[in-house]
Amino acid sequence: MESICRKNYKVEVNDVDFNQKLKLSSLFMYLQDMATIHAERLGFGRNNLQNYGVIWVLIRAKVDIIRYPKWNEEIAIETWPQQPNKIEFERDFIVYDSKGDIIARAVSSWVIIDIVNRKLKRSKLINPAFPLIDRERALVCQLGKLKANGILEPIYKKTVGYSDVDMNEHLNNAKYIDYIMDCFSLENHKKYFVQSIEIDYIHEALPGDSILLSKDLTQVDNNIIYIEGLNEKDKKVAFKSKVIIKHT
Repeated sequence: MESICRKNYKVEVNDVDFNQKLKLSSLFMYLQDMATIHAERLGFGRNNLQNYGVIWVLIRAKVDIIRYPKWNEEIAIETWPQQPNKIEFERDFIVYDSKGDIIARAVSSWVIIDIVNRKLKRSKLINPAFPLIDRERALVCQLGKLKANGILEPIYKKTVGYSDVDMNEHLNNAKYIDYIMDCFSLENHKKYFVQSIEIDYIHEALPGDSILLSKDLTQVDNNIIYIEGLNEKDKKVAFKSKVIIKHT
């Protein structure tokens, strides 16, 4: 059983922004790819879970960036799972450059839900037997405590379309990151970069849903910006996020 999964990536032109550096959403796609590959190798991939009538869903993630890789740069990503609790499956990631230096760290939390009624299922349903890994966590943090400190200021609305959804027919986790990044102007992106992002995926968004994105700037002097998305269809919060920015 492969306890730690490692894969090399080359940063392609479609993965970068105007700075020729990896987009944050592209990094989230890489991490999703790694989680998918490793789950398959551990015997808990999408096809295996269909036998239990459930699917994987990402509910929380935190990514800290040391340096964004550039176009054509080669990187490597390692991932490994933690032992699941009653509900959640945590997974860690470390991103390396070609010299072996760490350029990003991430942690994530996943659950399994019923493919029909979308209700949470306990981890024991799939009887996971993940390998025990004696390794320091990629990040030491407690996920799931995000909330606004002040009044939310509306920014823009986004309708979930065909290009935003994944195999589960809901808004893909990396697309949320694009929505968040679009809360900042091009000039903002030229002056600052995201050093850290934490996101809680609270209620899934479906094609046709309209998401109102709002921000709380009460901690901007500390380089912290809170952003959340409200689904206007059911008035439920789709996601909450905390973004830490740094001057370029």
